[in-house]
Parts: sequence; structure tokens; C-alpha cells
Amino acid sequence: MIDDTVVQMWWTFAIIGIAIVSYVAERVSLEVTSVGLVVALLVLFHFHTGSNGSALLTTRELLSGFASPALITILSLLVIGQGLFQTGALEGPTRQLQQMGRNRSSSILIFTLIIAAVISAFLNNTPVVVMFIPIVSAITHKLGISPSKALMPLSFITILGGMTTLIGSSTNVLVAGLAERHGAITIGFFDFVVPGTLLAVIGALYVIVVVPRLLQPGETMASEIKAMGGRQFIAQISISAGHPLEGEASIAGMFPALKDMTVRLIQRGEHPILPPFEDVTLHSGDVVIVAATRKALTEALISKESLLTTAAPPSDPGAYDDTDETEPLKIGGLTLAEAVVAPGSRLIGRRIEESGLHASTGNIVLGIQRRSRMVRVRLSEIRLEAGDVILVLGSRSDIRRLRLNHDLLLLDWSARELPDITLAARAMLIFAATVLAAATGLIPIAIAALAGAFAMIPAGCLNLRQASRAFDRKIYLMIGASLAMAEALSATGGANFIAMSAVNAVAGASTAVVLSAFFLVIALLTNVLSNHATAALFTPIAIDTAQQLDADPVMFVFAVILAANCSFATPMAYQTNLLVMGSGHYKFSHFLKAGTPLIFLLWLAYSLFAPWYYQL
Repeated sequence: MIDDTVVQMWWTFAIIGIAIVSYVAERVSLEVTSVGLVVALLVLFHFHTGSNGSALLTTRELLSGFASPALITILSLLVIGQGLFQTGALEGPTRQLQQMGRNRSSSILIFTLIIAAVISAFLNNTPVVVMFIPIVSAITHKLGISPSKALMPLSFITILGGMTTLIGSSTNVLVAGLAERHGAITIGFFDFVVPGTLLAVIGALYVIVVVPRLLQPGETMASEIKAMGGRQFIAQISISAGHPLEGEASIAGMFPALKDMTVRLIQRGEHPILPPFEDVTLHSGDVVIVAATRKALTEALISKESLLTTAAPPSDPGAYDDTDETEPLKIGGLTLAEAVVAPGSRLIGRRIEESGLHASTGNIVLGIQRRSRMVRVRLSEIRLEAGDVILVLGSRSDIRRLRLNHDLLLLDWSARELPDITLAARAMLIFAATVLAAATGLIPIAIAALAGAFAMIPAGCLNLRQASRAFDRKIYLMIGASLAMAEALSATGGANFIAMSAVNAVAGASTAVVLSAFFLVIALLTNVLSNHATAALFTPIAIDTAQQLDADPVMFVFAVILAANCSFATPMAYQTNLLVMGSGHYKFSHFLKAGTPLIFLLWLAYSLFAPWYYQL
């Protein structure tokens, strides 16, 4: 009679197989697949018992993954990242990196990825990815590159960097501890640096050269905004006493401080100055008319010395006027959005200053985009036409009220809260404290991350609504489902069945063949079972196998370390993959497409290198 545990093992294999196919096909959402996987396992273990008559896994054990430290860590780190974004804390470092690379976008990204890989060799790769996600995202935004082409390479390259030293990954430390406990070997800091570095270099070349070409930017809200972001808006900058542009002189007909904008006109009193601007110096009282993208105008708004000014700040119920008394815009907590002048609108034919838009809506008009032509007059003198797109700035509630305005059609997808740079120092301090506490081992990373996420709220860097926006239900459900899957494979003996089947399949073969097969099985299984579970399972098997072959256990233990780090083919294989999944708008199939060839590439490289290195 077949043991019921064996039946449950095969049912577990079937459920996991169906779930993986569903994840890859994405005919249903990842959330539905994850919940379905958990429900199927709950039903299976509720109605089937083990040989002792009790359930192999209780409901509590199967659902424990939804409260695991790994899950809390990832979600907390996402909240911290939202705080950095909301305050624009990394604008300075990003701008410096961009200037270092100038217009060589590929060079600066490669340089950044290499730095992340090197740091990962000496620091757990999870906080490294947390540090670099906002930096890489900001660099890609500034360079006009889709984040999807850089964030998965960031995760992969830090995993590769982490496989070179003992402390590069928590998996390495786990295997070293298990090997020492079994009395096999004591692993030093740089003991596997040679094979680890070889695989890291080969993998890094693939990650930098091939992976970006395999990843196509997703059709997301962010990409829609980016596509629209190339449109030029007409805006005006009023130069008052003490303005950052006061005294700015033209060089070769251009103004260096306005390099991302096209200056179309300088109005000096009653005298317009047209391009080319030779030997022109801006004075107080000048009005500079520029054509600029929304991206350029946003950066002008959030810079420490805001270039854009207004005579009617948001708190003033009055309308625009033509006086020279201007003051910088206070952008903290404000939202930037676009709205279209509707056909039949009462605004058609009116100048912006006559329209009463600020008085009636509370929003400030920053720019106007007209498809038919680019005008060369003051913003306040432009007469509105049907189809004009205006760029407005206001409080979140004022922007939302535009939905009820019959004269304007609010483009909801275009609304974006501007970062409050006055809080950037606080956010950076919280972020640095979180990373330092986790990296030094002062407190576990789960505690450090949760404390950092909490600190963002009382510090004012985030409100509850902004913090909740960082919560990604896909990640939450996938982590819970993957941990339930790992529990089921372990409890039913499914993981051990796979491991022993692989070992038995190459029984009698040479040590080099066994070592190669060993590496491949671990590298594949770590993407389903999780690297910690795979490492814990295969470390004692590695030692036993080496003893049976009368071989040095060192090579097999090192194979476990290197192969267990090959967590590239699924998002739940390693937490850095989950961290970049939301920011990069990746699907399950993206990891499978980019990560699977990398696994086989590293396996092939190791299979060719190990026999020579260990003199087999």
C-alpha cells in the first residue's frame, strides 16, 4: 500500500507545477495564482494526514509565510524607498553620477552596477539593492531609459557579487555554519573567491550586455507619462531681485543654467529680446519665456534654488498679475498635473490672466502646450484655444476638484505629487541608519527595516496614504505562497526526493560529472524552494556524496554555495528580485526569460572550470 505521505508529495508536485505554469503564462493575475496555490495546499493537507494520523502541515504552518521576517523586511524596505522618492533625497547623488557619465548613459549605468556588485561582496546584497534602487531609477529617469532595463540587472549583479565572499550573502554564511557543524570544513572569508569571482565576472558580462536587450519596457502608467513627457510646454520665468538667474550671462547664445530648456524670448520692459542671445545678461525685472518638457519644468521646481516663481502663491486666492513682485513657489505637498481645454469651454479666447483659473480652482498655471504652433509671447498673454494642454500645480484636493470642472478635462494619469526636498535630509538619515544597523549586524534586518519604515511617518517624509502606496500586493502574496510551497516540499519529502534522485542518476560517474550535475540541480531547485532551504537541504548531502566518492568535501560544499546563489529565474527565488519587481514592472516570465540562460551559463562555466581548478 502506498504511504499517504508519498501521495501528498506527488499532489504537492502537481499543485506546484500548475502554479508555475500559471505564473509563466499569466492568463490569470499573479495574485490569483498565489492565492490559489495556498488554498490548494491548505485543502490538501487538511484532508490528507501522514503515517501517524496527524496532518503533515497545519494551517498555521502553511500560512506562517505571510508573517515571515523576509516578507516584513521587503515591504518595509519598499516603504523606505517611497520615502526617499517622496522627498527627492537622492536628487543630489543622482545628479553627480549623471555628470560623471555626462551623456554616456550606458557608461554611467555600467559604472553604477559594478559599484553595486563590488559592495555586495562585503555587504549583504539586500541592503545594497535597497541603496541602489532609487539611485538607478533616478538615473534611468534622467537619461530617458526605462527602469526595466536596469533594475533586474541590478538585482542579478548584486547576487553575483555576493557569491564571492563569505559574508556576501546570508546563504554563504548558512552553508558555512552547516558544514562546520557536520565537521567537514571551516570556511574562511576568501576561500571560494576564485571560483566565485570567475562566475561573477562571466555573469556580469551577461547581465550588462544581454539582459537589457531581453527586457522590453512594459506598457505601464509610468511609460505613458514618459511618452507624453517629450512634449514642449511654454512657460515663463520672472527674474526678481535675488533670483538664481539674476546675473546669468549667455554663452554662445545659450544660458548654461537653462540647458534643458529652449529660451524663446526675453521680455525686458517693453523691449523683447529674440534669439540668438549674444552678450545678454539677465536682470531683475526680466521675463524669460521658455519651451521645456514637463520633466525639465519639474526639475526646475524641485531644485534647491527653484527657478520658477509666481506672483500668486497657492495660498493666495487672488489671480495672476503683471507686477514684478514674485516669490518662489512652495512645492512641498503639491501635485503637478495636466488638463485639456475642453471644446465649448468658457476659457476659449481668454488670456490666462483673465481666465480666473487660479481664483476659481486654486491651481497655478505653469505652462501651456499647443499642438499647432509654438507661441512667442508671455504666458499670461496667451489666449486659450480648445485642445490646449495646460500644466497646473496645486494641492491634491484642488487637482482632484478639476474632475468636476466643465471647462477643463483633467488627465488623471498625469497627476504626480512633487517631492518635498526640505525633508530630504531626514529621509536620508533614516535610510542611512537602517542600512548601517542591518549591515553591521547591530539588529536583524527585519527589525531595522520595520523601524526605518515607521520612522518615515512621524518624521513627515511620508503620510499613511503615501506609505500604503508602497505596499505591493503581488509581492506580499507571492512571498507567502512561495514559503508555503517550500514548507510543503520539505514536509512531504519532495525536496529530498529531488535531491536524492539527482545524486542517484549520476551514481558511478566521475567526480567531475557528479559535481557538475550537483551544481545544476541546486541552481534549478533554488529558484523554486528558496536559496536558504536549498542550501540547508544539500549541504549534508554534499558532504555525504564527497565521502562516498572519496573526494575533498570542500569542492562540493563550495558548489552548494555558488549554485544556491543562482537565484535568477523566478522573482521569489531571492528577496532582491522581489524588491525590483514592482519598480521595474516585471512579470514572472521576465525573470524566467532573462534568468534561466544565466543559470545555464554559470553551470557550463563551472563545469569547465572546476575539473581544472580542483585537478579532477
